[in-house]
Amino acid sequence: MAFHEVRLPARLAFGSTGGVERRTEIVTLGSGFERRSSPWAMGRRRYLIGANLRSLADMAELTAFFEARRGRLYGFRFRDFADFASCGPGGTPGATDQSLGVGDGSRNGFSLTKAYEDVARPITKPVQGSVRVAINGVELDGGAFTADAASGVVTLNDPPEEGAEVTAGFLFDTPVRFDADRLEVTLEGFDAGRMSAVPLIEVRV
Repeated sequence: MAFHEVRLPARLAFGSTGGVERRTEIVTLGSGFERRSSPWAMGRRRYLIGANLRSLADMAELTAFFEARRGRLYGFRFRDFADFASCGPGGTPGATDQSLGVGDGSRNGFSLTKAYEDVARPITKPVQGSVRVAINGVELDGGAFTADAASGVVTLNDPPEEGAEVTAGFLFDTPVRFDADRLEVTLEGFDAGRMSAVPLIEVRV
């Protein structure tokens, strides 16, 4: 997967809109009943950015970022301000926020996830230095584990004993790419302009 470990500057995303989408296939039977299924195990996020930019300097920065990603070619990190932490909105991530699994006495690698009721979303782009880990509710010292910011895998120095619950708290970015190969800017003054909304789409990494 072609991906750049760089985050879109936050100010270029102010005023963005977006959310999660699902794909549901519905077949209506002759009896009027429906059969519903989904080929997707996870939802996918979509966003629109850039529509609120008015500064030519900001537009130039977004254009440079777009060029550096070669349009739709390379993915990048995006801070979804509606969903970027293991805890609830306005909270501070804690080491017991999310369950990562149960120890078996030999396994020491655990992938970060975030639960949405019964759906566990893989978190593959945690923010460097933000991950906190606990075993059976007791937080570990930062030197007792490593967290890969490019994959979301937490590696413990010592495998948890069998039956021990491993939990974590963290901040994270959403991996996305541009969903268009074109940017449109309208000049409205010597120092001001308007940019058409630029679509982003979540990618699996």
